[in-house]
Amino acid sequence: MPVQELQPGSQPPLQPFEQLGLIGCGLMGGSFALALKKAGLVKRVVGYSKSPSTTERARQMGVIDVEAPSALLAAAGADLVLLAVPVAATEATLKSIKHLVTPNMMIMDVGSTKADVIQAARTALRDQLGSFVPAHPIAGKEVAGVEHADANLYRGAQVVLTPTERTLTAHLAKARALWQALGCEVKAMSPEAHDSALATVSHLPHLLAFAMMQSVLGQPDADEVLSLAGPGFRDFTRIGAGDPQLWRDVLLANHEQVLAQSRHFRQALEQLEAMIRAGDGQGLQDRLTLASAARSQWRMGARRHQA
Repeated sequence: MPVQELQPGSQPPLQPFEQLGLIGCGLMGGSFALALKKAGLVKRVVGYSKSPSTTERARQMGVIDVEAPSALLAAAGADLVLLAVPVAATEATLKSIKHLVTPNMMIMDVGSTKADVIQAARTALRDQLGSFVPAHPIAGKEVAGVEHADANLYRGAQVVLTPTERTLTAHLAKARALWQALGCEVKAMSPEAHDSALATVSHLPHLLAFAMMQSVLGQPDADEVLSLAGPGFRDFTRIGAGDPQLWRDVLLANHEQVLAQSRHFRQALEQLEAMIRAGDGQGLQDRLTLASAARSQWRMGARRHQA
């Protein structure tokens, strides 16, 4: 399924949600709640996190209005539920709220993988699968935690929706309108296309950043080497400071696509290494020039797109 740009339709203006049931009050979930509040799109936020201290902190910050002792009670009475939990916890979380789910309740997630999330939803929700709109807002920070929640985190971000064949049309339209109201560019893709694309431009780059840090730390003079690192190393490894648990789950959930992209990367690296070994300066320069031009063109296109 090709990428589809989802443009604003002719449906009535999006009305504020009565209650957001926020399951997972960290960076992504907390930022979503703050963004909804800032846009005037929610009247009440009830939140739950696995860590009671996180839920309490979210209430103190004004991210949520009411603390819930369980995911079930966070969802009780909600017309919108957001799962902002590790992708590996999707099935268990949905099972815990299933008997409260109705066709009038819209459920979304913010997971970085989609095929596994949808399979989890099929297993957990069964006949209520139509309430689920799988979503991936491509946004974030290197730091985790509700203390870093930001009402503007999603503004200007791309959001990919990967509806199932049973996702209710009204919920899909409402999800599109919601993210657009938060200043996002919304696209639709199949979960398989999404996972393949994100393995290429997100999941593998994170793996490489982690591997780069591991390779340096494995050397006896690591501290001295790191003391000489400049902006290039900083920029390359920035995403290697990401949440280890989150990225463990993402890499395992999307392992087939990540490993496929890793093979492509190894081939490209081996070709460059062969040129270095052979002293093929012209060949090496040609490859570097091609990559540099593509990177510059992409950067300029991204800037125009954001303008």
